[in-house]
Amino acid sequence: MPGPFPSPTPEALNSAVSLVVAFGLGTLIGAERQYRQRTAGLRTAVLVAVGAAAFVDLGMRLTGGDGATRTVAYVISGIGFLGAGVIMKEGMNVRGLNTAATLWCSAAVGAFAGADLPLEAAFVTAAVLAGNTLLRPLVNLIDRIPIDESATEATYEVLVTTEAGSAGPVRDLLVGRLEAASYPVSGVAVEERGEEVVEVVATLTATAVDSRELDAVVAELARQPGIRHATWSVQTGD
Repeated sequence: MPGPFPSPTPEALNSAVSLVVAFGLGTLIGAERQYRQRTAGLRTAVLVAVGAAAFVDLGMRLTGGDGATRTVAYVISGIGFLGAGVIMKEGMNVRGLNTAATLWCSAAVGAFAGADLPLEAAFVTAAVLAGNTLLRPLVNLIDRIPIDESATEATYEVLVTTEAGSAGPVRDLLVGRLEAASYPVSGVAVEERGEEVVEVVATLTATAVDSRELDAVVAELARQPGIRHATWSVQTGD
């Protein structure tokens, strides 16, 4: 006499194995994130991996390989929206990019597991853990290297504060001094800083400069009549 519950089918057992693999590998990734006290920790990584595995497995169960392929595409785009939620901008700094990338990789692990490729899922997990752990000493070493401004691609601006009535002559003087120092100007903007004071901002065409040369140009400009203040700034590229 048959029992009260039907026996699991081979397909159901296969799905269970995929989910277990995704759960286990997602736990490895999430444990490292939890230890680092990141925004998306253990539970998030596990849920992303299990969810991706479940959707890919469902696509395979319904329409075979074609269904799994379409499901993977939707999983990738969906995880992109989820990853955007953990990225935060604080002033000029952006936080959470590594956490978002880790979630993206967790989804890849789950997709491999859902597609019945557990060995490949393990390889991706190992690569993610290596990237988040073994590369940390290299990142710290690179961050400690002093920045050579002459070799750094960045946007350089020279700022001069003057009276509103002197904006035109000061603008010409600023451009002339920079071009004489072999730093061509790509654009000049005049920004109001009150009713009587303006700031003339010259953006350099060069992506790398010698800081000592700019210091000399700025010091010379600061000594000119009508100029209240002169300085320069740099903003590094992405």
